[in-house]
Amino acid sequence: MTEEPESLILELLRQMRAELGDVRSDISQLRADSATKSDLSMLHADVAADILSNRKELSEQIVGLRRAVVEYHTSVIGHGILISELEARVRRVEQHLNLPSLNPS
Repeated sequence: MTEEPESLILELLRQMRAELGDVRSDISQLRADSATKSDLSMLHADVAADILSNRKELSEQIVGLRRAVVEYHTSVIGHGILISELEARVRRVEQHLNLPSLNPS
């Protein structure tokens, strides 16, 4: 009778040792597969560089858009001045020739 519990205990210990070895191997595999701090810091640096690059491109696009709006605005104002001058000349011609005005004002 004394032999049976000893061999049962030894068998359980052997099984526990085998399972512990499996757990250690799984932990080693997880460590090998997981990212290290240096990997994460490199990834962080890459993401930061991408964000800065995108911010620079966006700033350049905004500057270009502002420039286009200013040029358009200047052009429209210029055309408005030309039209106003033309209308004034037409009024003077109408007055000079005693023609009725097209604008009923």
